[in-house]
Amino acid sequence: MARRADRRLLVERSIDGEERKGARGKRPARSVTVNLAESPLGWLYARGLLTAAQFDAGERLRGDWERAQLAPRVTMSWGASPISRNRGGSAPGTEASSCQIDARRRFDAALSEAGPGMADILWRIVCAGEGMRDAESALGWPARAGRLVLTLALDRIAAYYRIA
Repeated sequence: MARRADRRLLVERSIDGEERKGARGKRPARSVTVNLAESPLGWLYARGLLTAAQFDAGERLRGDWERAQLAPRVTMSWGASPISRNRGGSAPGTEASSCQIDARRRFDAALSEAGPGMADILWRIVCAGEGMRDAESALGWPARAGRLVLTLALDRIAAYYRIA
C-alpha cells in the first residue's frame, strides 16, 4: 500500500508537554520536536514497533472507516433539505452509496476478525487517532499493555485483508 505524502507540522515542546511560544527567544532546557500531522499508528511504525504488514493493515482499516463515513459530522450540512410530500416533516435522508456500504461491510468484518475485546484498541488508535497512553487509560488497561494487544489485533486484520 502506498504511503501518504510526508506531511509535517512540527512543534517544539518542553519535556513537560507545553508548546513553545517564543518566550524571549530561549529554548527550554530539555525539549522535543513533535510532528502533529503524524498518526499514532505512523508513530509506532516509524520507531520500529510495528511491522510493515501491521502498519498496512491499520491503514487499510482506517481507509475503510473513512470511506464508510463512520466518523461523526462536525459541521453543519448546508445542502438543501429534502422535500417531503406530506406535512409531517422532511423526507428520509439520502441513501448510502454502494462504495460506502462495501467499506462498512469490510470494516465490520475486519473488526469481527480481530476478535472480541480487540476492536476497542483498534478503533481508538487507528480510527480515532488517540495516543497509546490515552487509549490504555480510557480502557482501564495497565501501561504498555495496549501495544501488545494492538499488534495482535493488527496481525489478525492483516490476515483478513490478506496482507503478507
